[in-house]
Parts: sequence; structure tokens; C-alpha cells
Amino acid sequence: MKLEECRTISDIFELVKSLVWKSLRKEQAGLMVGIADLGTHPEGFIGAYYSLNANSIVINKKPLAKIEDDYYKPYLFHLILHEYIHSLGFFDEEQARRLTYKVSKNYFGRSHIVTQFAVNMNKFFPILHNSPIEDPNIDFLPNIDRRNTGYIA
Repeated sequence: MKLEECRTISDIFELVKSLVWKSLRKEQAGLMVGIADLGTHPEGFIGAYYSLNANSIVINKKPLAKIEDDYYKPYLFHLILHEYIHSLGFFDEEQARRLTYKVSKNYFGRSHIVTQFAVNMNKFFPILHNSPIEDPNIDFLPNIDRRNTGYIA
């Protein structure tokens, strides 16, 4: 599947998992993905974060509403990829950024918008900064990890 063919966040998540497996030969099963209003702040906003305790990626829905159509899927892909790499145990931010770039470049090439996000997100969204995370009400997406939820509990 190509990014342009993705219709949902679940599709993008599956593409991320597939490409990470091809590039790094690593995967994380049982991961949850949620969307929450983490807000924006005068100094910027957080696009997403990985919670080790909850084994989940939480995407900030506030900036999603403001992202232009041309950037929407690449932005989501980049966020999910970066946080998915954290979920694999790469907690060092610089290492996660390098691996995000590597996977992006391997699949999309150097000039694609996803790879450019990995190089310098501030070029596209100059007010991005890390801000404190408030206590979010997280809406977890159903059936996000399709390959690992095919059993009856």
C-alpha cells in the first residue's frame, strides 16, 4: 500500500509497521493509537507522544484540524512513524529522529515531504515546540493493530 492510498489512520499505521519491518526488522505488537485534544500553547504544540506505561501512541487532534490537505497524510505518517520507533525501545530522541529519517528516506526518497518532515519539521510548521502535556481524554481507535487482534478474547 502507498501513503496516497491510505484512507484511515489505521491504514497509515499498518503502512508504518510494514515499512519499519522492512527497514529495521523490528515490530511492536499490541500497540494502541489514540487521539486526544492536547491543545496548543503560545510556544507551540506536541504532535504526538508514546506512552510506555500504556503501550500507546497519542496523537494531538488540535493541530490535525489545521493541517492542509497536502500535508495531512504525510504529517500523520511522520508522527506515527516517529512514535512507533519509540515504541520499539528507541527512547533517545536523537536516535529516534535518525531512524525516522532512515525509514522515510528508504521508502519515499530524500525529496518527499515525509522525509523532509524528518529533516526539519519546523520548516513546515515553524511554531512546533514541545509543550507540557495536560491530562487528555484519549479516544482510542478500534482495530488499529489489525494483524495482532485476529483472536477472540
